[in-house]
Amino acid sequence: MAISPQGKPMQSEAKTVEQYLAELPADRRVMLEDVRKMILANINEGFEEGMQYGMIGYYVPHSIFPAGYHCKPSEPLPFLSLASQKNYCSLYAMSLYSDTESLTAFQSAWKATGKKLNMGKSCIRFKKLDDLALDLIADHLRGITVDAYVDSYIQAIKK
Repeated sequence: MAISPQGKPMQSEAKTVEQYLAELPADRRVMLEDVRKMILANINEGFEEGMQYGMIGYYVPHSIFPAGYHCKPSEPLPFLSLASQKNYCSLYAMSLYSDTESLTAFQSAWKATGKKLNMGKSCIRFKKLDDLALDLIADHLRGITVDAYVDSYIQAIKK
């Protein structure tokens, strides 16, 4: 990960997921590779993986949703991102951010796992793999089709 002159982390300039992972310290690389394997095993067909906003991104390609992301239409619609930050790693689940009902259900289910949820608006922060409720995240991913995600996104931006 690139570091600014002020010592703050900057977005990676990696062009591929493999390059991004190779730039990480070994402990972070192994952890993110494990999370990535879970994502790839559970994400529904239609989403694509690549680099987006300096992170590993999972998104709805323009071939499915030509309008792209409303904030930057040249970018495909973001769905999920995985990143190594300065003090933790993050999993950004945009599907939770745009759907308060799903977010509430997800937070309740997480609480039932007994694990502490360290979460911002859509960002689940973790320092070690055991911090994550991987089965719950996998269930969440399996429960969202590309079409359903695009529909919920369109409804959210209309508000």
